[in-house]
Amino acid sequence: MEYVHHYQSPFGGMTMASNGRALTGLWFDGQKYFGGTLSGNQEERELEVFEQADRWLEIYFGGKAPAFTPPLSMEGTPFRKAVWEILLTIPFGQTVTYGEIAKKLAGQMGRPGMSAQAVGGAVGHNPISLIVPCHRVIGTDGSLTGYAGGIAVKEKLLLLEKTQERI
Repeated sequence: MEYVHHYQSPFGGMTMASNGRALTGLWFDGQKYFGGTLSGNQEERELEVFEQADRWLEIYFGGKAPAFTPPLSMEGTPFRKAVWEILLTIPFGQTVTYGEIAKKLAGQMGRPGMSAQAVGGAVGHNPISLIVPCHRVIGTDGSLTGYAGGIAVKEKLLLLEKTQERI
């Protein structure tokens, strides 16, 4: 059984998903790939993991870097999971490029190179927005490209992180 929970952010409604123990999805309502990890069988229910995620989002939208991460369970290919693990290392208020992630991943895999476009595909299919900070990935030229929640939301998220107090 999958469980869902709704959250109203300053930038629009969000939907969370859980397997009962960990967060399996977090999307802005209507974003590209919305609910990509959901099956057709969900139930709305209050869960500890949703309470933790709500608390995380309250801190985040308050302009601070949360000092904890709710339990996460991300389903995907080994390549996508490796990219998402790198995303989790991007600090609040900082950005990296798709090319930088590709270079880091190539090094981890002992390969001479990696496609930034392949990294972009994995970043775009991140099932847990914000907590796994795909919005912090930018183009090599500094452009705000490729955010499933929309470029306007990506811009607002990055502005929130750069202009608010951090804990």
